[in-house]
Amino acid sequence: MERTSVWLATAEMPRSAALDTDLEVDVAVVGGGIVGLTTALLAQRRGLRVAVLEAATVGAGTTGYTTGKVTAQHGLIYADLVERHGDDSARRYADAQTAGVEQVAELASELGIECDLTRAPALTYTRLPEQRSRIEEEVRTAARLGLPARLTDRTDLPFDVEAAVVFDDQIHFHPGRYLAGLATAFTAAGGPIFEGTRVTTIDERRHRTVELTTPNGTVVARQVVVATLLPPGLLGGYFARTRPSRSYGLAVRLHGAAPSSMAISIDAPTRSTRPWLGPGQNGLIVAGNGHETGAESDTEALYADLESWTRSTFDVEAIDYRWSSQDYLTPDRVPYVGHSPRSEQVLVATGFQKWGLSSGTAAAMMLADLLAGDDNLWLPTFDAGRIGGIRTIGRLIKDNLKVGQELVAGRRHDPDARPVAELRPGEGGLVDIGGHTVGGYRDPAGTLHTVRPRCSHLGCPLHWNPAETSWDCTCHGSRFGPDGSVLDGPAVRPLGRPATDKRG
Repeated sequence: MERTSVWLATAEMPRSAALDTDLEVDVAVVGGGIVGLTTALLAQRRGLRVAVLEAATVGAGTTGYTTGKVTAQHGLIYADLVERHGDDSARRYADAQTAGVEQVAELASELGIECDLTRAPALTYTRLPEQRSRIEEEVRTAARLGLPARLTDRTDLPFDVEAAVVFDDQIHFHPGRYLAGLATAFTAAGGPIFEGTRVTTIDERRHRTVELTTPNGTVVARQVVVATLLPPGLLGGYFARTRPSRSYGLAVRLHGAAPSSMAISIDAPTRSTRPWLGPGQNGLIVAGNGHETGAESDTEALYADLESWTRSTFDVEAIDYRWSSQDYLTPDRVPYVGHSPRSEQVLVATGFQKWGLSSGTAAAMMLADLLAGDDNLWLPTFDAGRIGGIRTIGRLIKDNLKVGQELVAGRRHDPDARPVAELRPGEGGLVDIGGHTVGGYRDPAGTLHTVRPRCSHLGCPLHWNPAETSWDCTCHGSRFGPDGSVLDGPAVRPLGRPATDKRG
């Protein structure tokens, strides 16, 4: 079994050099995932000079680690959106998702992207009789909003369900190949992509320009789109308005044909499936076991649990790939898209609730309209500066109190740490070196790597993630490699080395 995303392992991604000089453009797009590349391509088609700045490589963020579902059906959401925001706002959300799905199909067809794009029904189901009424309410609400929702209790899954809401004619595809196609189209039209180019500061200047600092060059732009998983640093305060969540995926070969539908449960723990066309009709993607970043110490057990469910539910021949991914959840279940608060030049898109392929494409359509000075009917629902009602504010207060407790507890009390000599090859965690608690990882060759186990964003304590060999921050979702390098923001600086840095 390969411990990497099936989508990145089976796609030929175009590669680009890092920025090594200063640059001036109309629009700088930060992030090389589906939001960034779609926005860049659409803005380029409006006649704007656009450059894409990617900290790692195209697709290396969340897009390359998704399930590859492109659908307007996001679990049980529409009845909740109507309750929270009213019919008009829920309808705008629905219209945006539908448009996002169709935009993906149109771009794939127009650009000739061979990404296994397939139309299929998407269903959300329950196996519990007491949950049936929630499914029925979702069907009624979604249909009233103009969505292709229908109720059924018959599916192609290998078990009975109590009820399911079905949206026909949705999409699954190969997100790695799709991103490669977008990148190729953008660069073929003259747009530069700079990989290995992390943006560390974004400063609005006089004369309505924005300056972006990178390690080897400065970019000056009239407008900036921040299409990273979460805006870096303190930008817009989005780190305090979202919660980070991780989930796990498997690419599986079955002895027989896999279900042709895309499915997700509302019962806990979440189970999500879709066909995987790589090996043929017997391929299946399975995902689930989501949790807040840094909140689970035994992440290997989550993979094991997902594998156990998969083997007990399907006739498994082999599991070829496993991977995990991260996204951010908003307190009112709607992504933030548009101008960052108190900014006219900086635009953002974040908080996609694990449905970023449709929502992210819709966000790119909104951002392209904003960049061109055009109106967009969906923006009032996605307003990036919104605060929300009492329910949303209450959730924000609860979340940030939890963050505060984590920060204070981590600074006042050093958790128990084992002696560094007990750390075996391949293991990591908090260790004691000379009476000091540090973060340690002993690689398979036996070399010890140490870091200060405090997030470089705001100083929260870090938690060792054994399955991904990373240091994860529960407060805002930053993640770091064993050497302290930044894997996921909002942090932009690597971890510091402890004064007791010791290798060997």
